[in-house]
Amino acid sequence: MTRLHAFPIRVYYEDTDAGGIVYHSNYLNFAERARTELVREMGISQRALLEEGGGFAFAVRGANIDFIRPAKLDDLLRVETQVMAVGGASVELRQAIKREPEGTEVVRIDVRLGYITLSGKPARIPAGVRDLFGNWISERR
Repeated sequence: MTRLHAFPIRVYYEDTDAGGIVYHSNYLNFAERARTELVREMGISQRALLEEGGGFAFAVRGANIDFIRPAKLDDLLRVETQVMAVGGASVELRQAIKREPEGTEVVRIDVRLGYITLSGKPARIPAGVRDLFGNWISERR
């Protein structure tokens, strides 16, 4: 069974270029919002991670983005997030941004998150947090 987190996004004027097409970097913002809501739904408090023992955070270490089709002003989009793998200090996610209601994929992003201290050094993900991500691992690769 594949666990999938879905987050709706409406395309506003501020998200687009002069032609009414979503500006490429805004897809990263849409994906960030969806990841934040997934983590919140898992029961992970990012604020608590920041405040515990010197502070920790997840940071994007890498992203591979495939721009498939343009999204446009007023489109309703859905960001679907799947957890693909969890390591000792990293999490791999696949995010598909789709146009509603037909579900046409417009952008696909493979994201690798690193767990770091606030000084930027890699750190091990706490076992409880790793387990919460593990519960969401997709069986489809």
